[in-house]
Amino acid sequence: STVMIVLNIHHKTDEAVNCQLDQWLAKLPRHFVKSITFDNGKEFAGWREIANKYDLHTYFAEVGAPNQRGLNENNNGLLRRDGLSKKLDFRDLPDELVTQLMHRRNNIPRKSLNYRTPLEVFLSHVTEEQLSPFF
Repeated sequence: STVMIVLNIHHKTDEAVNCQLDQWLAKLPRHFVKSITFDNGKEFAGWREIANKYDLHTYFAEVGAPNQRGLNENNNGLLRRDGLSKKLDFRDLPDELVTQLMHRRNNIPRKSLNYRTPLEVFLSHVTEEQLSPFF
């Protein structure tokens, strides 16, 4: 589905990115997430550790080819429209705000999903057992 997952990472370092990814992935059933596509920023330098730990396929977009990460780029644009501009200092961005924006965007019906919301489509593909770590 096109459900948007946003992790609020306060420092643009590979350690901070890995820590957040590790905390998030540890809550999920094994193999729930099958792949991650990264861009080529230095904050993703520790990708192997996460990929090996969680048995993930990893992909990297080519430099100057944002079209290879189309859904991600679209989601970034939606978040910018919601007030998260590129110039914003993310170090002090409240987690609650990021969560609110993510929930809002995941509950807007989309034509490409036959006017269902990304969250509805996502939930139609998971079981209660898979969701139990979150409740």
